[in-house]
Amino acid sequence: MKTPQLLNYERDQWVAGAGNLAEISSAIDGAPVAMTGSGGLDFGGMLRHAREVGGPALRKLTFHERARIIKALGLAIMARKEELYELNYLTGATRKDGWIDIEGGAGTLFSFSSKGRRELPDAHVLLDGQLEGLSKNGTFVGQHIYTSLQGAAVHINAFNFPVWGMLEKLAPTLLAGVPAIVKPASATSYLTEAAFKIMIDAGVLPPGAVQLIVGGVGDLFDHLTGQDIVSFTGSASTALKLRMHPNVTRDSVRFVAEQDSLNASLLGPDAAPGTPEFDLFIKEVATEMTVKAGQKCTAIRRAMAPAQYLDAVEQALSERLAKTKVGDPRAEDTRMGALVSVSQRNDVIQRIRELEAAGARIVAGDPNARPPIAGGAFLPPVLLRTDDPWGNDAVHDCEPFGPVSTIMPYRDMSDAISLANRGKGSLALSLFTHSPNAARDFVQGAAAFHGRMLVIDRTNAAESTGHGSPLPVLVHGGPGRAGGSEEMGGIRGVKHYMQRTAIQSSPAMIAAITEQYVPGAPKHFIGTHPFTLKMSELHIGDTWKTDARTVTIEDIEHFAEFTGDKFYAHMDEEAAKASPIFEGRVAHGYLILSFAAGLFVWPDPGPVLANTGLENLRFLTPIYPGDSLRVELTVRSKSIKSEETGQVRWAVEVFNQKDELVATYDLLTENVP
Repeated sequence: MKTPQLLNYERDQWVAGAGNLAEISSAIDGAPVAMTGSGGLDFGGMLRHAREVGGPALRKLTFHERARIIKALGLAIMARKEELYELNYLTGATRKDGWIDIEGGAGTLFSFSSKGRRELPDAHVLLDGQLEGLSKNGTFVGQHIYTSLQGAAVHINAFNFPVWGMLEKLAPTLLAGVPAIVKPASATSYLTEAAFKIMIDAGVLPPGAVQLIVGGVGDLFDHLTGQDIVSFTGSASTALKLRMHPNVTRDSVRFVAEQDSLNASLLGPDAAPGTPEFDLFIKEVATEMTVKAGQKCTAIRRAMAPAQYLDAVEQALSERLAKTKVGDPRAEDTRMGALVSVSQRNDVIQRIRELEAAGARIVAGDPNARPPIAGGAFLPPVLLRTDDPWGNDAVHDCEPFGPVSTIMPYRDMSDAISLANRGKGSLALSLFTHSPNAARDFVQGAAAFHGRMLVIDRTNAAESTGHGSPLPVLVHGGPGRAGGSEEMGGIRGVKHYMQRTAIQSSPAMIAAITEQYVPGAPKHFIGTHPFTLKMSELHIGDTWKTDARTVTIEDIEHFAEFTGDKFYAHMDEEAAKASPIFEGRVAHGYLILSFAAGLFVWPDPGPVLANTGLENLRFLTPIYPGDSLRVELTVRSKSIKSEETGQVRWAVEVFNQKDELVATYDLLTENVP
């Protein structure tokens, strides 16, 4: 039977690579799986197509429209996930490992879709921060905004998560309105290609939005510009080579790197054998060594424990790892499958030898064990120990990218912090302690060297996502040797693919540019109460002007008695006059908010379902007995949350009888779309 050839997706067409092809082998038995290559592709043409076709098509859509596309892609992956699970086994991964990759990837799409609809406006521009006043009368102001880059994103992904690795980059990229060219690692590109085909078959992506390269990138980097961005996952040496490309350095091409990382886990000084934290630590280190056969960028490579507990850690970990069945990933009783390839297994064994040469010794597992299936890339979990981590640089520099970890002692908390930071930057670090003081000291001393830190104890372990799980809502990345970059992190990840620009103009101009109301912009006064209108019937800038209400001394005293808030400024005329702020007794700030709500709230059931909060509250002018209040309620922005509900952000401005601003805030309501 002829080995199938993988296809590239170039300018909205499936194209077979020409010339010499590379063979990809099964991790289980070494049998050929696919042929791959990208010879003959017009890489410059692919970038032009992304910029000239994909970019404009995506930028024409609002954040919400892009978010719905991302959700549709996730649903398509889930509908055909079993096809992907079958291919997943060939990578050496068990079904449980594949769940992280396949369904975890779809979950990342869902997460970004949800955050895009909840946290971003149904517009094309994202505001950054508040309006900055630049003139006395407010006619000249500044506003920072984010707009989509007008280039293409080049995604270079690693072999270990061929689906999730693609989708965690695509989700924020597409939400930002930027087209992507995906380049998976060859070893598992057949699984990436299958997932990519599912997304294309879904028929929801605009032309030019995504392209796929299943071989080398040729002269792709020769065509990069300052509007493009490279997002890379892989080795530090490859990242350095790509960063130094003349186009990248000359045109300041954005380069997001997630690379080598010697992540650590620390057993707290209070976590003696027999405590829940000790048991949790042992379980987590063993899990991180065996999930995906240890082929995770976040896996624990260095496990640190108080010197007096190290023997107990060795014994407990060795016993737990001995129960790990290594074998065919398709078998239900297999706990750990194979590494991705024989060459990868050999590389891991070589790294183990380097650690041994530097003074570490193997205390569990045999790197020379006979594989359970001939030709397969199997390796049992290998635990090493060094008793001198201060004199052994290799344990802090050498990363065996497989089921390998090294245990080591520390003397005290200061020593633990120094050892953790000797990794020169990591993606993830976990601390197992039930001591808040230990957690405080350790995090404050080590956080600068680590992208994500978990503090796990008996109270949160059951719900913890674990040491090695990157989450779409949290940043994934790390300083120093980990790459110095960030991915995901919710809307933070979207901003990596956008340009921040400071706009200086009038409020009216900025409102027009951003498609969102800003203070001082023109208002459209309407005669129908906005709370009786569906979200789709409201327009940005629609404003409801209320009647006025006079605030009396009786109102102030009643509010004080009713709430118990008898602050001197509300109850003592002489004391209030003596203050440098007030001229006499004043109304409570919360009385002002309550009266304001009474002026604009519509009492009957309608499209407004609930008040979900207020933000950015400021009290600007005191209200004295006899003053009056009125409100102008303006639609600032709208966002869809689901098919049934959406959120309207209202600019609330409270004025007194002199038309002075008394208070301002943003009101959030849940509405019928």
